[in-house]
Amino acid sequence: MGAGHDHGPITAGAANSRRLALVLGLMLVVAVVQVTGAVFSGSLALLADAGHTVTDSFGIALALAAVWIAARPATSKRTFGFQRAEILAAAVNAIVLFALCGFIVMEAVKRLSEPAEVSGLGMVVVAAFGLVMNIVALLVLRSGAKESLNVKGAYLEVMSDALASVGVIVGGLIVWLTGWQQADTLVSLGIAAIIVPRAWALLKEAVHILLEATPKGMDLSEVRAHLMGHPAVIDVHDLHAWTITSGVPVMSAHVVVSEDDLRDSGRMLDELHECLTGHFDVEHSTLQLEPPGHADHEGARHP
Repeated sequence: MGAGHDHGPITAGAANSRRLALVLGLMLVVAVVQVTGAVFSGSLALLADAGHTVTDSFGIALALAAVWIAARPATSKRTFGFQRAEILAAAVNAIVLFALCGFIVMEAVKRLSEPAEVSGLGMVVVAAFGLVMNIVALLVLRSGAKESLNVKGAYLEVMSDALASVGVIVGGLIVWLTGWQQADTLVSLGIAAIIVPRAWALLKEAVHILLEATPKGMDLSEVRAHLMGHPAVIDVHDLHAWTITSGVPVMSAHVVVSEDDLRDSGRMLDELHECLTGHFDVEHSTLQLEPPGHADHEGARHP
């Protein structure tokens, strides 16, 4: 049996921890300004946007905590360390977003039957400030969102908050110029509509990893065919691939080779690991070399 690399690579989330910390600071400032503005303007849309920003801050704080936990060294009980904590945090982020949507919808329904007095000018000023801060945060997180699911979650939250700020600005202008108070309520419902699909996409991807499904973009039939392409490989079975955390795919397989090739197992493992790393971006793989007929003694196994 052979193993590729150690279990302690720097995760994609850890590489972006400073960006997450900076964005957390920005979001906390925005949340304070939005809550204050909501109190003075009476705007439900602004309060919903503030709630969204608070959720962003909570999510980013979770992401930072998860990155810190994931960076802790592996132990004999947790051989991959705490890297999966980043994915758990992403799933929690998505669930909190769903809860926020429920709150917004309930409050908006109340306002539809009992409109409240709202300051349109106050909505516009506060939402514009929030939009500027959100744009700055998006620029900070943009590159990291391509590498880490956890950073991607924070990026999507800030993006939805930016879109919500645009909606609040439009609603505020309508209230300010026409006096139609229900615009504030409709914007609140629009914010909820923006949040739901993004939260669902994030939760779906997190669950995909937690269920140890095959990494996206990887076809195990292609991996098997590539391994079988080695002149010494007779068969490949018990082939599995999954993701520990964003950017850390792993794989294991039983590889059948002749008795003669087993005598030079070191060379065989080097060649097969190099093949996997070079063609499928799998940095950690565990391969068991075995002679023909050995699979008959393994009991139940996968293809």
